[in-house]
Amino acid sequence: MSTALDNRSTTTAPATAVLPRGVTSLHRLRQVLLSMVIGMRQMLVGYWIVMVVAFLAVSLIIQLATGTVDHSVWDYGTQSPKYFSMALGITLTPAYFPLLVAQGVTRRMFSVAAGIYLTLAAVATAVLWVAAYQIEHLLYSWQDWPETFTNPHLFTTTSQVGLVFAEFFLLILSHEVAGWLLGITFVRFGFWRGVLLLPLAVIPAAAAEFFLIAQWLADPLSSIGYQRPPLAVAVPSILAVAALGLYAGYLVVRPLALKPAKG
Repeated sequence: MSTALDNRSTTTAPATAVLPRGVTSLHRLRQVLLSMVIGMRQMLVGYWIVMVVAFLAVSLIIQLATGTVDHSVWDYGTQSPKYFSMALGITLTPAYFPLLVAQGVTRRMFSVAAGIYLTLAAVATAVLWVAAYQIEHLLYSWQDWPETFTNPHLFTTTSQVGLVFAEFFLLILSHEVAGWLLGITFVRFGFWRGVLLLPLAVIPAAAAEFFLIAQWLADPLSSIGYQRPPLAVAVPSILAVAALGLYAGYLVVRPLALKPAKG
């Protein structure tokens, strides 16, 4: 009798999922992150090439041909990385969630890898913007051209490398997180409920805009008397909101089920 009970308990005990021998959670996280880096490489690097070659180089050639070099050409592109980065964040969940989860990647690991990837992409794009400003500054100084900025910034000169990096990194990261939330909400809740949740999803991007008061929103906000808070307050606040946005995305994606394959 006891033997039968032992056999029955053995057969009905739930199986514990384990990773293959030699594979750790950190190793799998690296593989997930690598898949995102490789998969999104064409989109991200392609954008960098378009901006540097087609925007900076071509714009400089046009200004040289017309003889009207009187402002920073690169500064015209300051809005672009924010909205591209939002598209990058939107793409992650529909592109990678079904594929990775179907292969046994947990939703937590997917969310952690997405957060790391978005942070690295923000760092890389901000570094590119800093480098482009420095190259343009060298060229303008060599030709004795005036390097005036079209948009208000945290920095007043491109030699303030730390402020240049901080502005673009924070704006890019916050817009990526907003895109991450948009992608998740539309995938989980569908189009109409995703539209209704849109104001909540863009909170990270809105927070960065209101805390930094830089670029196109600076003049409208300044005209109504709104002043930028000290950077000692603004920077941690933006990072905190971005971190909460990444975590909120994980909470939304955690119960998300895979859709059955069609056909």
